[in-house]
Order: sequence, then C-alpha cells, then structure tokens
Amino acid sequence: MQRFFVNSYQIDEQNRIIEMTGSDVNHMKNVLRMKIGEEVWISDGKSEEYRCSIASYGEAEATLVIEEKCETEYELPAKLYLFQGLPKGDKMELIIQKAVELGAYEIVPVEMKRCVVKLDEKKAGKKVQRWQQIAESAAKQSKRLIIPQIHEVMSYKEAIKYAKELDIVMLPYELAKGMSETRELIQTIKAGMSAGIFIGPEGGFDEAEIELAVQNDFQPITLGKRILRTETAGMTILSVLMFYLERND
Repeated sequence: MQRFFVNSYQIDEQNRIIEMTGSDVNHMKNVLRMKIGEEVWISDGKSEEYRCSIASYGEAEATLVIEEKCETEYELPAKLYLFQGLPKGDKMELIIQKAVELGAYEIVPVEMKRCVVKLDEKKAGKKVQRWQQIAESAAKQSKRLIIPQIHEVMSYKEAIKYAKELDIVMLPYELAKGMSETRELIQTIKAGMSAGIFIGPEGGFDEAEIELAVQNDFQPITLGKRILRTETAGMTILSVLMFYLERND
C-alpha cells in the first residue's frame, strides 16, 4: 500500500477526513493512477498513522476518508543523528537513502578538512533540497512515521557545537582500538536518548578534528579491523544501533 505524508492541520479526525494537496496529489492521480476507493497509508510526519481510502479528486487536491487510526512503533526508541563528511560524486544520495531506511532521525552534511567536495552557499542549498527529496522518498518506502530532516551543510566546528547538545557522540575512526569498549559504549544508549555519529569523508578525519572532538567529550570507536569506505561506515554503525535498540521487540 502506498504511503504519503501530510501536515497535522490537513487531518480532521472528528469528521474522519484528510485533505491532501501538493505534488503528492499529482503523483497519486496521474502517475500511480490510483482510483476512487483505493487505500493508502497517511502519516502526519510525527507519530500518527492512518489507513485511508480515496474519496474524491479535485484539480489539485484529494479528499481521503479515514478508515482506521493505527498505533505503530516504526521509529527507533532513541534519536540517531548522522554527521556525514561530504563525499565525492553522488555518494551522499546513497548515504541519505540508506540512513533513512536504517532509522536515522536527522542527517547533517559536514565540511571537513579532507573533503574533496567544496560547496558554495548556492550549490549547498540546491543539494540539500535534493537530499531532502531523497529522504522523503526513502521514508515513504521504509514505512517511517517521520521524514528525517537533512540539515543545511555545516562546518566541522558548527557540527561539533550542534552535537554537544546530544546525550552521546561517537566517531568511528580507523585508528581507534577496543571492540569491547565500543560495545560497552553502544550499550549505554537507552530509549529517549539522542546519539550522534560522525563519519569522515574519503580521506578520513584530520588529526586536529579528532583532537577537537575528544576535547568535547566525543568518543572515538572502532568498527572492526577492516577499513570501511565513507559510504559504508555510516550504514554499518546505524545497522548495529538499529539491531541493538530493537533487540527487545
């Protein structure tokens, strides 16, 4: 069943109606060619999910009838923030898609010293807009109740300052040692907490960046004995955290 997102003000629970507008209506009507009476899942982008049927189409809107309001637990019990060093080419698109599938709450693109890619403000704005569209598509496909936010591109120092508000921050780093220490650190993440993950670009972290992170009480961790590509490292730690956080389900 297809999934779409709406704003809370578009949902009228009392009259069991949802009024859809925007590009999703065109996609539903002219691309998917969904007919009156067909069912869809609707999320308010926060915590509520509704099974609906299509009642009617207008020129640029669709009216849906709420058939059932559902209680779901698709989201992870802890909020995971991925701070991704800007990679080359289109790798960021893949990283965002998979991070959303794996449960990331927010993704922050970060300019680091060894990043090959340098974006001016105009280019960065267009990239973030494109990345947000990818996040929305991945959220629909993977049954997320929210659309994870793709933050504006930050400098490394800005990202450090932003991440200091989180409960715990980890840096997978090829020179870090101690798998048992990494395991113990992951096990401190509990429901309701926020956890940040910093991933370096293709060239890895600069030593000064690691020093700054440690000064701010961030924790270098190891992901094993092998060197992982930047597009693999984030997926790896997110997979581990997803499995750990959902272990009791």
